[in-house]
Amino acid sequence: MEIDLEKENKEILRRYRKLLRDAKPIMQEGDPQIIKKAFYTALEAHKDMRRKSGEPYIYHPIAVAQIAVEEIGLGTTSLVSALLHDVVEDTSLELRDIKRDFGPKVAKIIDGLTKISGVFDSRSSLQAENFRKMILTLSDDVRVILIKLADRLHNMRTLDSMPRDKQLKIASETIFLYAPLAHRLGLYAIKTELEDLYLKYTNTERYSSIAQKIKQTQAARDKFIRDFIVPIHDSLTKAGLKFTIKGRPKSIFSINKKMDKQGIGFEEIYDLFAIRIILDSESDQEKSDCWKAYSIVTDFYKPSPDRLRDWISTPKANGYESLHTTVMSSSGQWVEVQIRTQRMDDIAEKGYAAHWKYKESPNNANGKVSTKVSGLEQWIQKVRDMIERNDYSALEFVADFRQNLFNEEVFAFTPKGKLVTLPNGSTALDFAFEIHTEIGVHCLGAKVNHKLVPLSHKLNNGDQVEILTSAKQKPSEDWLKFVVSSKARARIKDYLKDDRKKIAAEGKSIVERKLKQIKKDFNAESLQKMLSYFNAKNAIELYIDVAKEIVEAKDIKKAFEAPVHVSSKRITEEVIAVNPDTAIKQIQDGGGLVIGDNLKSVDYSYAKCCNPIPGDDVFGFVSVSEGVKIHRTSCPNAVELMSHYGYRVIKVRWANQTDLPFQAAIHLKGADRVGIINDVTRVISNELKVNIRSILINTNDGVFEGKITLDVQDARQFDRLCMKMKTIPDIISVSRII
Repeated sequence: MEIDLEKENKEILRRYRKLLRDAKPIMQEGDPQIIKKAFYTALEAHKDMRRKSGEPYIYHPIAVAQIAVEEIGLGTTSLVSALLHDVVEDTSLELRDIKRDFGPKVAKIIDGLTKISGVFDSRSSLQAENFRKMILTLSDDVRVILIKLADRLHNMRTLDSMPRDKQLKIASETIFLYAPLAHRLGLYAIKTELEDLYLKYTNTERYSSIAQKIKQTQAARDKFIRDFIVPIHDSLTKAGLKFTIKGRPKSIFSINKKMDKQGIGFEEIYDLFAIRIILDSESDQEKSDCWKAYSIVTDFYKPSPDRLRDWISTPKANGYESLHTTVMSSSGQWVEVQIRTQRMDDIAEKGYAAHWKYKESPNNANGKVSTKVSGLEQWIQKVRDMIERNDYSALEFVADFRQNLFNEEVFAFTPKGKLVTLPNGSTALDFAFEIHTEIGVHCLGAKVNHKLVPLSHKLNNGDQVEILTSAKQKPSEDWLKFVVSSKARARIKDYLKDDRKKIAAEGKSIVERKLKQIKKDFNAESLQKMLSYFNAKNAIELYIDVAKEIVEAKDIKKAFEAPVHVSSKRITEEVIAVNPDTAIKQIQDGGGLVIGDNLKSVDYSYAKCCNPIPGDDVFGFVSVSEGVKIHRTSCPNAVELMSHYGYRVIKVRWANQTDLPFQAAIHLKGADRVGIINDVTRVISNELKVNIRSILINTNDGVFEGKITLDVQDARQFDRLCMKMKTIPDIISVSRII
């Protein structure tokens, strides 16, 4: 296909000029020249490069800069960094060139955005290493993360042109790390779009179905919203409040999540949208105006007492502020109402960048507004604390980062009334370590709301906690089973590591003495013999076992009397460790793996965690020791596998014909009446001629739930069976068990 270069150049300039127009409000003296220089540097560096879609590569950095300015609200330094974010990684330009031409700040940001190069073995995760490198720069400059989110958002928006295996890998990384990170930085709009795009590429059918149904119900929804807000609108106006009201549909991702969690269809979800009241208030009137608006709403509609959320008095850790209530409309439908000010809405949509805009604004520079960003500052401080622990492996770092910094919070109080914020699910022991490491190390128990509780007691919002300590108390391995905060886990691991060192030193002395007795030298050869004989992973493990008398000192002599043999298991593992990379290349070069072609040129098996059947959307994962594992893209483990080890994911497709039966399981729920199980088995066996392998049914208070395992030919037959079973009278829900 012939490329019209003149047309492309005009389009590049059009996009660049739009970027300049949108960036005008943030520009200071000298900024246009710097931006122009960055644009032409990027244009020259990427001049011979094209994206998978065939478009000029420069479209991408311009789009990332556009998102950074327009959708996040960042400044000139970020815009320049966004334009140049790929030049060091993908072109001949080096970091020192960037530093020379654009200064150390831009160079630092681009360094944080540049992926790690080098060779990684099959057990490590390149994705995790890159994520850790990027997060390390958060300590210096949060703009690295914000530009990375802009970069990821544009990649997700243009994922259509990528091959299927790359789509799955990028989408899984996004839902695993980047969407939660956007949420934590308060970028609600970006987080929502990333989640929706993830669903679009991993479960296209469900995404399209929900999107279509939202579109079909749009007119009815608009009419409902108009009728709902009429009385509120008049009363808010009479109260002298300046405001705007809008209806916001729930995201496709959140609707899908609710459908899966509750096992219900689209039609059964009542809260498809929320009403948002945005007030134009002075900073010192914000709280009282929001509660005034709440009072007006509840004058007309009865609120659900369990559904009031006051995020204004106690903002979320990402700085989110809003009043949420759910009220009963005159048509008998529950409606969520969100009440917030314009400042709060900006922060909810644009997050971190909006915080600092309001914090630095001379109109909002009073102490009250500044303190409202402290939750986010505390979160960033926690990230810095994590970063200081540099003995993490990359995967441990990512796991800890997700667990502690993406979770919602629980708020508890000290006996003197000081507020302590912890990750959701935290225990009394987490609370102790949050107060002080020494208190945590010697924590014996706690009093929660004046009642004695064990260390593992989970805290609830509003609990008042008093920690009990003892000088004799010390951490044990068991403590790691019930703490969730990164601070507590890190301190316990540090203590246990020091303890292990002392025990290992003691064991080493015993080994040295015993070797002296039997007249053997203490060297590498002797150590290898003992490790092989006692099947110990390493010298430290052996010394600890000796110190704890798991290995008795008198048995050390036997290690030198036993015949020498090499463990075949170890050799196998070493050979296989190289194979995944070779296997991946061979399969990818061959156009992917075809399941059921009877060639069996590749050893593959079906993952037990999700039991795929023909017709399911699947991918292959090259394992270290069990060949290729076939997983469904909706498998509970899919996101983690693809986000950590995306380079081991391969394209897989089903052969056109397969006569082998596949196991699949159905979860049934219904009213418990005489003959209902007979109706179910009749439909399965007689009408659809499907073999039943097992049935397990429980009944409780007139409702039955059950699991039926079947032999099916493919996903189409399974879906047909589920649809047929939903037509049986008194069946409430039918769903597939993963």
